[in-house]
Amino acid sequence: MEFDAEEQVYYYPCPCGDRFCIDLEELYDGEDIASCPSCSLTIRVIFDEEDLPKLKEDAE
Repeated sequence: MEFDAEEQVYYYPCPCGDRFCIDLEELYDGEDIASCPSCSLTIRVIFDEEDLPKLKEDAE
């Protein structure tokens, strides 16, 4: 999977031509299903929480 550090989102190519996506925060919350915004396909993400990048703090 490709990680966008700015958006804190993982992406993976979908057979339909779009990309599956899942937020880093969702992974930390135990969610492991990435969905494609253009079709009905989903994938399960297999990961070790200790290997995830740190969450960025929102500067508000």
